[in-house]
Amino acid sequence: MTNAVYIRVSSVDQNTDRQYEIVEDGFKVFEDKCSGGSTDRPALKELLNWVREGDTIHVFSIDRLARNLDDLRKLVTDLNDRGIGIKFHKENLSFIPGAADKMNKLMLAMLGAVAEFERDMIRERQAEGIAKAKAKGVYKGRKPSSKRDQIKAMLEAGKGVTAIAKELEVGRTTVYGVKRELEQAA
Repeated sequence: MTNAVYIRVSSVDQNTDRQYEIVEDGFKVFEDKCSGGSTDRPALKELLNWVREGDTIHVFSIDRLARNLDDLRKLVTDLNDRGIGIKFHKENLSFIPGAADKMNKLMLAMLGAVAEFERDMIRERQAEGIAKAKAKGVYKGRKPSSKRDQIKAMLEAGKGVTAIAKELEVGRTTVYGVKRELEQAA
């Protein structure tokens, strides 16, 4: 029986220090620096392949695992069905295989819905800000990644998108954007 910790922030610029407070000696750490809007995350996939029956996954808070209620429920259910426990430290919720705790399920649904709502509100405010900036003529889009040249070189060398994203700690969408630019320039 082993313990693993899943840590996630939305971008490479964000700090993971507070999430590392839950890491203890012997815990295996899996860290993503990408959006929680989907489950298509390199470290999450690695974690899900690594854990075995009897293991426990520790997560700082619910919104670090998923920002989508359906994804959150599916992850927790699938893990429990595989005999894997999960503990959310900030909310003090644990999901132990075979132990159906109705209150914990209710709290998971409510807090997961709040996390999804927060994500939707962030996206809405972002879209409004972009629209206002475009109307003023000051919107220039996202700043180019400082790792663009590295990404280009790696793509030209035939390295895969996911491998590049993981190695350079950038989102796959960043790598796909550079790839599209290379294809259009060709």
